[in-house]
Amino acid sequence: MNTIEKFDSHVMGTYGRFGVVMENCSGASAHDENGKTYIDFGSGIGTNSLGFCDDVWADAVCAQVRSVQHTSNYYYTKVQADLADKLCTSLGYDKVFFGNSGAEANECAIKIARKYSFDKYGADAKRYKIVTLVNSFHGRTMATLSATGQDAMHNYFFPFVEGFVNVKANDIDDLREKLADDKICAVMFECVQGEGGVNALEQPFVDEIFRLCAEKDILTICDEVQTGMGRTGKLLASQHFGVKPDVITLAKGIAGGIPMGACLTGEKASGVLTKGMHGSTFGGNPIACAGANAVIDRLTSDGFMDEVTAKGEYFRKKLAEIDEVEAVSGIGMMIGITVKTKKAADICAKCVDKGLLVLTAKDKVRLLPPLTISYEDIDSGMKILAEVMSE
Repeated sequence: MNTIEKFDSHVMGTYGRFGVVMENCSGASAHDENGKTYIDFGSGIGTNSLGFCDDVWADAVCAQVRSVQHTSNYYYTKVQADLADKLCTSLGYDKVFFGNSGAEANECAIKIARKYSFDKYGADAKRYKIVTLVNSFHGRTMATLSATGQDAMHNYFFPFVEGFVNVKANDIDDLREKLADDKICAVMFECVQGEGGVNALEQPFVDEIFRLCAEKDILTICDEVQTGMGRTGKLLASQHFGVKPDVITLAKGIAGGIPMGACLTGEKASGVLTKGMHGSTFGGNPIACAGANAVIDRLTSDGFMDEVTAKGEYFRKKLAEIDEVEAVSGIGMMIGITVKTKKAADICAKCVDKGLLVLTAKDKVRLLPPLTISYEDIDSGMKILAEVMSE
């Protein structure tokens, strides 16, 4: 059996995969087992924030592997302490819980929201409902799937977790109507809906979320799993809107390609989870923390975020030159492309054939390039994308 046959004979078929077996990768270049080279505009769905196998990142991870690979959370590690300090200091939050994925980070946020209201208002208040947005995506565990505002995903796994209410994104009247319910404990939202189509929220809608939540003592939770860690040109997408949520969740690019999730709380919610209330065997794993320390050090280095912003603008300039492109959405290096006549899935497949890795989101082509990608690689990849779109 070849690699793909061996893979498909044993691994559950939960993904639609391209017939490519990755083998050696570096920076924004991926190489398959047949020696073909691909330019990477997807970074593992926004996860390889520093590209493939960045030297500084790889050295940090390998050094940690040879020191302490895991201890469990019965004990302390310096590498986790360093990361917690860097994250809380650079992002302006008080406490952090480490998990292994975005879904886990969002599960933690859901528990914080419900326990906050339980502690303050009591069980009899039944203040447990969480408002999420239509077209949102928060994960694939039972609770986060239930929180996800996409009806197409609410099938097969009945009964779903109760207590989630959906509001239409940017519909202030709908928001006001749903928040009139005195059982609401939190509003959970993405500043830019990634899986939902790379659509940014509008400033007045975000402002109204925070105004109403402050008035009603409702927690604000920003799912920054895809938008956070520099993806939009700021450390957090919420910073573009001038707001500070009570809780934020991070994952994807946080550790540069190693599984990690994080849930950070501001002062209002920092004391909600106490000993025994939550946990994760692998949460704060030293190897993942070593990778994340290398990432946050790079993101906070002088001029790095300015470079991300400039590259995002450069992508948009190049896309404006392609006739097939109807519109471009998103912020920074989180890019959604609406096309005029073609199907995004077809473009994605043809790009793979020609040596370019891109993504889709609903009916859009989605780009989440490594934050470190060179202008030379951008130009080479955009040439392929333009060719595919003009065929």
